Amino acid sequence: MIELERVSKAFGGAPVIADLSLKVARGEFVVLIGASGSGKSTLLKMMNRMVEPDSGSVLFQGEPAHAMPVELLRRRMGYAIQSTGLFPHWTVAKNVAAVPVLLGWVPARIEARVNELLDLLGLPPGVFGGRYPHELSGGQQQRVGVARALAADPDVLLMDEPFGALDPITRGALQQELLRIQRSMRKTIVFVTHDIDEALLLATRIVLIDHGRVVQADTPAALLARPANDFVADFMGRPEAGLRLLALQSVASRVRAGAVAAGAPIHADASLRDALSVCLARGVDRLAVVDAQGGPLGAVFLADVVAAPAP
Repeated sequence: MIELERVSKAFGGAPVIADLSLKVARGEFVVLIGASGSGKSTLLKMMNRMVEPDSGSVLFQGEPAHAMPVELLRRRMGYAIQSTGLFPHWTVAKNVAAVPVLLGWVPARIEARVNELLDLLGLPPGVFGGRYPHELSGGQQQRVGVARALAADPDVLLMDEPFGALDPITRGALQQELLRIQRSMRKTIVFVTHDIDEALLLATRIVLIDHGRVVQADTPAALLARPANDFVADFMGRPEAGLRLLALQSVASRVRAGAVAAGAPIHADASLRDALSVCLARGVDRLAVVDAQGGPLGAVFLADVVAAPAP
């Protein structure tokens, strides 16, 4: 869907992106990570021509991006940033409707789309549609920013550290909302973050960038279990790699059907890292496991958790 072919970019003579190639397939959730100044935000902005490469080419759905009218290209790519960029004197509904209005949608279609997205993001339109950004919490503003980015049903959603300024609870809730949206709508998402745990939670593929070059692009599990070099291992947190691998696997993968355990159960969709934490906190060697409806499935044993192979 998006292909960057040997792109380079320098600012003031200092190279930021260096002969970098990358493909993003339809339906992928690609997360760009790297240290500050590594070039990840510049790379994201090249995709919608907010930054033009000095050399190389960017293709969108097989067509050269530079040959497309920039307004058309950007309307096909929703864009969400940390500061949300909401218009302060516009209501929530008007902010979400901004791009559909520019596209000339009829009012009834705009209203239906705004209501659909506000409902999807947990902001009932009857309650929030008439409010202004300053009347919302930071998390609510960020939800509106995501809704606005999705309003015209873009082919791609570009997100530049959208949740970085939020508290951990709000951030976690929005991460789950974004995962739910991506799975239900099958959107192609390219997401920039410096938070490794956020990347591991969200990505189908992680692209680690250093000094404007791709060091490794792979699944979260592969980056943890099979880092390409010491830089990748250290960046991904070598001492915590085992725990982070457990966080990528569900309790359901280690349930012993028919086994029993005393105490409050754990849900099958919880991670093995969660199970390890609960076992250690309770001082037990097994936990009862239930499904989403609370039905018993069996038990997960501490020995199976700590012996879990890398996925």
